[in-house]
Amino acid sequence: MPYNRVTLRKAEKAFQLRIDETKDLFSTVTTVKISDLLSTILEGNVPLALAINTEKARSEMILAPILVEFRKLADPPISLFSGVAFNVDKEKGLTGTCDFIISRSTEQYFITAPVIVIVEAKNDNIKNGLGQCVAEMFAAKLFNEREENGVTTIYGAVTTGDHWKFLKLEDQTVYIDLKEYYLVNVGKILGILLHMIH
Repeated sequence: MPYNRVTLRKAEKAFQLRIDETKDLFSTVTTVKISDLLSTILEGNVPLALAINTEKARSEMILAPILVEFRKLADPPISLFSGVAFNVDKEKGLTGTCDFIISRSTEQYFITAPVIVIVEAKNDNIKNGLGQCVAEMFAAKLFNEREENGVTTIYGAVTTGDHWKFLKLEDQTVYIDLKEYYLVNVGKILGILLHMIH
C-alpha cells in the first residue's frame, strides 16, 4: 500500500505506533525574519495559488519558495528533494513518491539522512494527510536505522500551503502538535523547520 493510501489509524496499527496529541511541540521556537524576496514572492503567489486551488499550484507557488528560503537559512546545510520516489520497504507498504523530503546532508543527488517529510494535504484536508505523513516518517526512520546515519528523530508536516500541522516521531511515538500554524506567520513556520534540523 503506497504512502498516499495510508490513514492515521492504519499507520498506528501497521507500524505499532502510539499517537500523542497532547503536546505543544514548538511553543519556544522563535520566529525568523523572512527575506524581502520571499515576502514579495508570497505576496504575489499566494492569492493566485489559493484561487487556482490545486495541489500543484500550492506546491509550486507557496511551498517551494518557503522551502528554498529554509534551505538558504539552514546551518548546517541541508538537501531538499521534491517529488522523489522513496521506496523503503515494499512488504510494509512503505513505497511511493514523497512531496518533499529534507535531508540532514549536503548530498543533493540522492537521499542520505532524511529528517523532515512534508506532505501536501489532499483536498485541503490536513487530517486526511496525517496518515501519509506518518507512513513517510516511519519509512524515514527505517531508512536511517539501515544507513546507521545517527538520525533518530523524524519530523513531518502536513500543509495546504497556507495552513501547517507539524509532527514528530521518536521511538514508537508520533507526537502531533496541538497547534496549527498559518501562512500569516511564515516566520514561525521557518523557525520550526530550522529547529527540526538541529
